[in-house]
Amino acid sequence: MNDEKLDWNDRVTLDDAELDELATDFIRSAVVDDVKSGRFDRRVRTRFPPEPNGYLHIGHAKALSIDAGIAYDFGGKFNLRFDDTNPVKEEEEYVEKIVDDVRWLGWDFGDTVLFGSDYFEQMYEWAEQLIEQGQAYVDDLSPEEIREYRGTLTESGKNSPYRDRSAPENLDLFRRMRAGEFPEASRVLRAKIDMASPNLNLRDPVMYRILHEPHHRQGDTWCIYPMYDWAHGLEDAIERVTHSLCDLGYRDHRPLYDWFLDQLGIYHPRQIEFARLFMTYTVLSKRKLLQLVEGGYVAGWDDPRMPTLAGMRRRGYTAEAINGFCAGIGVSTANSVVDVAFLEHSVRDDLNTRVPRVMSILDPVKIVIDDYPEDKVEWMEVSNHPQRPEMGTREVPFSREIYIERDDFMEDPPRKYYRLAPGREVRLMNAYLVTYKDVVRDHNGAIVEIHCTHDPDSRGGQAPDGRKVRGTLHWVSVPHALDAEVRLYDRLFMQEDPEDVAEGHTFFESLNPASLEVRTGCKVESSLQDAEPGYRCQFMRIGYFCVDPDTDRAHLIFNRTIELRDTWAKIQKKLSR
Repeated sequence: MNDEKLDWNDRVTLDDAELDELATDFIRSAVVDDVKSGRFDRRVRTRFPPEPNGYLHIGHAKALSIDAGIAYDFGGKFNLRFDDTNPVKEEEEYVEKIVDDVRWLGWDFGDTVLFGSDYFEQMYEWAEQLIEQGQAYVDDLSPEEIREYRGTLTESGKNSPYRDRSAPENLDLFRRMRAGEFPEASRVLRAKIDMASPNLNLRDPVMYRILHEPHHRQGDTWCIYPMYDWAHGLEDAIERVTHSLCDLGYRDHRPLYDWFLDQLGIYHPRQIEFARLFMTYTVLSKRKLLQLVEGGYVAGWDDPRMPTLAGMRRRGYTAEAINGFCAGIGVSTANSVVDVAFLEHSVRDDLNTRVPRVMSILDPVKIVIDDYPEDKVEWMEVSNHPQRPEMGTREVPFSREIYIERDDFMEDPPRKYYRLAPGREVRLMNAYLVTYKDVVRDHNGAIVEIHCTHDPDSRGGQAPDGRKVRGTLHWVSVPHALDAEVRLYDRLFMQEDPEDVAEGHTFFESLNPASLEVRTGCKVESSLQDAEPGYRCQFMRIGYFCVDPDTDRAHLIFNRTIELRDTWAKIQKKLSR
C-alpha cells in the first residue's frame, strides 16, 4: 500500500476556532467540516496528479495553490503523484521538469515523488476483483463500435454483445490480455454499470486498453494500461488522500470515481471540483502548447512567451508573483476568464519591491560633452532602489562621452516633450545638467553624435541656483559600457480569445508576429558584468529584465520580463470611479 514511501503524520492539530478561520472558500469550508466531524480521523492529505506529457503552465500553478495550499494551511500533507498511465505521450524529461517547477513554486511534498505506475499491480488485482464480482467484462468491440454503442446525450446506449460473458471467461481473457496474446486495441476491459444511464461516464466505461508500448518507468512489463477514470480513485485510495481536488471537468466523472471505490469496498476519499483557470490572450491546452512547440512557432516549452512555468521563469517571473496571482484570483465553482493584465500586475508589483535599478540603453546615440575633460572619469554614487535604502548604492562611471536613448533627443520636439532638444537643458540622472549644442550626422543624414555642454556645479543632477529642469535622462558611459542583446517579449497572441476563430481557421492565425523583437548593440552599465542567468533588475524608465540562460561572459542576453506601465492598475482605477 506504499506505506514505506509516505509520511503519515497528516493529522490536523488545530482547534475548532483555528479551523473556522481557515473556512475562506467553499473547499476549505468543506475540509473544515470534515476535520471537525472526524470523517478522515482529523487527517488532511491532498495530491497534485500531473500527467508527464508536457510542461506545467499557469493553470497548473492555480491547481497547485489549491491542492498544496490547503494541505499547508491545515498542517496536513501533500503528495506529488504522476498520473503516468499513458506511455505513448509520457517522457522522463517532463517528469524531471515538473518536479523542478513544483519545488520552485515552494510547495513541499517531502522527499518522495509518487507514480501511479507503481500501483499497476494493485490496480490489476482490483480489476480482477470486479470481474469476479460480475462488475467488469472483456469487450471485443472496436473503439469505433464502442462509441456507436455508447449512445448520445438524448439516446440511451445499448449493451455490447460481449457484456454477458461469464466471470471465468472474462478472467481468462483479461489475463491473456496482460500476457500480450492479443493485438493492440483488439480488446478492452469495461466496467458493467448501466448503458442507459443519463451520465455517459457510467455507460460501461473502459478500464483497460491494450498498448504494446514501453513505459518510461515500467519498461516492457505491461502491455495493458489503466484508463484515468479507473486509476484516479485507486491512486487516491492507496495514498490515503482525504480530499481529491479536481477541476470542474471531473464533476460528471465523480459518480464513476465513487462507484469504483464503493464496489471494491476500499478507502474512499472525497472528490471536490473547482473552476479551472482561463486567461485572456493565452492558450492553456497542453495539446495546443505542444503544437506550438512542435510547429516551431516558439523556441520550446521554456520560450518566455509560453504560459508554462518554465517559460515564465526564463522570462523573469518569480514564484512569489505567480503564487500571489493564484491567491488573488480565488477559488470558485464557476468558470470565468481572468484578464492577463492581472497576472502582469502581480509580476510588476512583486518585482518593483525586490529588484535593483540599473541603467541601460536599448537604442543608443552618443552624447559628447565638449567642456568635460577628455580623460576624466567620475564615479557617481547611485541608489540601487530609490524606495529601499537598505539595498544600498553602487558606483557608476561617468565620462565625457555617454550613450542615451535615441528617442530621448528630438530636433523638432512636440509640445510637452521634456527631453533633450535644441535650446533645452536636461538632467543626466545622478550626474550633471547638460545643454544641447549641436549634432553630427553621417553621410545619410542620420545623427551619430549629439554635442552638449554641462554645468560643472550641478554634480548629482541639481542646479546650484535652484533653477528647474524638467527632463531627466538615464545614460551609460561609452568607454565603460557593456554590449548586450536584449529580447523584447510581448503577448504571444493578438486577440483576447485566441481560440475564437471562424470555421476552417486555427488559433495559429491569432499569433502575434511582433511577440519577439531582438535588439543587438544595446549598452548596459558596467555593474552588470558579472550578472548570472536568472538575475533580475529594472532597466530605468524601460521595464523589468532578467539575464537569459543563453548568456555568457562574452555575450550578455537580457529578456524583458514586463514593461513598466501597469494596465491592470488603470483598469481597476476606472472600475472604482
